[in-house]
Amino acid sequence: MKRNYKLIISLIILVGVLVSFNMRYQPDPEKNKELVRVLRYILTQGHYQPTDINDSFSEAVFTDFLEILDPSKHYFIQSDIDEFSLNINEIDDQILNDDLSFFYLVYNRYITRVNETKTYYQDILKDPLELTKEETYSVDYKKSTFSQNKKELIQVWRKQLKMRLLGTLYDKEQAEEDLLETDSTYVMKSFETLKEEAQTTTLDNMDNLYERLEELTQDDWFGYFINSITAQFGPHSTYLSPKIKKKFDISMSGKLEGIGARLMKEGEYTKITELISGGPAWRAGELEVGDLILKVAQADAEPLDIVGMRLDDAIEYIKGKKGTEVRLTLKKVDGRIETISIIRDVVELDETFVKSTIVEKNGKKYGLINLPKFYIDFDEKNYRNSATDMEKEIENLANEGVSGIAIDLRNNGGGSLKTAIEIAGLFIDEGPVVQVKYRGEKAQIRRDIKRGTKWDGPLVVMVNELSASASEIFAAAMQDYKRAIVIGGKQTFGKGTVQNFVELNRYSRLDKDLGFLKMTIQKFYRIDGGSTQLEGVIPDVIVPSRYSYLDVGERDLEKPMPWDQIDSANYTYWDGYENYNTSIENSRIRVFDNAQFQLIDKNAKWLKEGQNDKTIYLNYETFKKDIESRSKEAEAFDALDDFKTDLTFKSPLHEIAMLESDSIFAKKREVWHTNLTKDVYIAESLNILEELRTKNKVELVKH
Repeated sequence: MKRNYKLIISLIILVGVLVSFNMRYQPDPEKNKELVRVLRYILTQGHYQPTDINDSFSEAVFTDFLEILDPSKHYFIQSDIDEFSLNINEIDDQILNDDLSFFYLVYNRYITRVNETKTYYQDILKDPLELTKEETYSVDYKKSTFSQNKKELIQVWRKQLKMRLLGTLYDKEQAEEDLLETDSTYVMKSFETLKEEAQTTTLDNMDNLYERLEELTQDDWFGYFINSITAQFGPHSTYLSPKIKKKFDISMSGKLEGIGARLMKEGEYTKITELISGGPAWRAGELEVGDLILKVAQADAEPLDIVGMRLDDAIEYIKGKKGTEVRLTLKKVDGRIETISIIRDVVELDETFVKSTIVEKNGKKYGLINLPKFYIDFDEKNYRNSATDMEKEIENLANEGVSGIAIDLRNNGGGSLKTAIEIAGLFIDEGPVVQVKYRGEKAQIRRDIKRGTKWDGPLVVMVNELSASASEIFAAAMQDYKRAIVIGGKQTFGKGTVQNFVELNRYSRLDKDLGFLKMTIQKFYRIDGGSTQLEGVIPDVIVPSRYSYLDVGERDLEKPMPWDQIDSANYTYWDGYENYNTSIENSRIRVFDNAQFQLIDKNAKWLKEGQNDKTIYLNYETFKKDIESRSKEAEAFDALDDFKTDLTFKSPLHEIAMLESDSIFAKKREVWHTNLTKDVYIAESLNILEELRTKNKVELVKH
């Protein structure tokens, strides 16, 4: 089924999710003032890099809070902003004096405006919307301005409702064509009928959303304001109310049944930020990091538009019991609008663990190890962890006579620093692996303390733009020691900071639960002294990827901490390769000349162009032509799915018994091995391993 690619199908930006119409806000001045006081103290005293609470800080809070409430500028009018602006340089003083005047002013006005907009959408949708007028609407809200008056604002609502209706109408029309394609006797509904249904659906979705708004509490409200303050200390410093912290703990336990994905709010959208290895979404392979969820349907039920919905509410619709079906309408990272089906399940823990495979190439064997995350369980002494599992996999591969090993850290978001250090120690003799620094203190050098290595042969480390944190520490150490050749996208994610949860009640005498603060307390540095923050790890061999030009890294978050450098640690290069630099250069040449990589790069640029297209056509025929044009352009990249090598991947000997006794396990390995044969990045990593030669006697060179 063809799907629209524009950012705004179903777009109506209802970030009124932050407000309740009929709720009588019962402020708790004592609790709210105490919360501000405690947060102010902890952030200024404990944050790794505190921000001065001054006029610049005040302006940033002003901007961020209004953007949280009304990012698409369809609630407030310019006279409201003018009135609010009288406080633009006063918010810092109010925060320092536990004064919440700005919050109450904006909150009360927002309640009024949102109540008014309920009549707007109801009045607009009373009569059929006209879909033949040639007009457009820009969703580049950063450049848009607030309406001068309510008359202008109503026109904004008309266009936004029209965008939502167009998306729904197009979906219904495509569904009718699909039914006819599967059943030639099917009698398709008329266009007028579909248009009426689409308008009814739009009205129902609006009513449903406004009903949910009434369920918000004062903690929800005040939490958004507090987070406009914590946001000035960086993207990873966040206030969690007691209710939100409880939900966070449950989600981190991995015990919830659902689709197995981590979500975040990005403006009015619910965005996929991580796929949990072993989860149903990860196994299905259709959901990607960066996808935006527009609609959610339970099995065959009518889809519910979640654009603008509060994240907590959206999650409630997405998660569900094992075995139930959820259909997600997505705005894909490649610009298409697509509906996928996922059967909810629990995360399969065995798929989060290290696994390996063996491939034969030109008469030699090579090992590939996949590490989805750096896992450990501190509560269970004998529980398996990634370091001990990795050691076993290396021993098994070595016993089978592999000539080289590639470690796949693509999409590995990190995890345990302890295991990252221990895994590095499997490939280097004792020495520093990473430097960790607290605010105002000298960096602490974390070392591998075990003598000897488990593997001293050729080594390649694969990363991409989603390899983060502990993955970056390991890859950086292998690169700094010149122990491995690192291959991947332009750079890794670039998260070089450590966060900790602080219980706010520890700093308060108030007998009320204040919640928690997640706050940055440390920064990582490579052993060469450079931070992994923002810059991440720049691979030795850079290969194009679909994320090459998209906004997916730490550098694309709001107010990230800067990159900096400290003194290098004392370490010794692993000078064990005969042709280290030559192998890197030859790989770069192969990548440059490879037609598949050239097409990937062309596709990545095309994706970025689509991401930058902010114009929506509101004439239905033009709207459809725009979709068709994008779909036609996408056909130029169909060859990306046709790539296949002649390599054959096989499970190592220690898995044979399990393959024979467990058909489900055998099927998982079969699928994995099939996918590896279609992976051009794996193919080039094996080319490097095949060329890379070690010396008979490893030499160490002092840095």
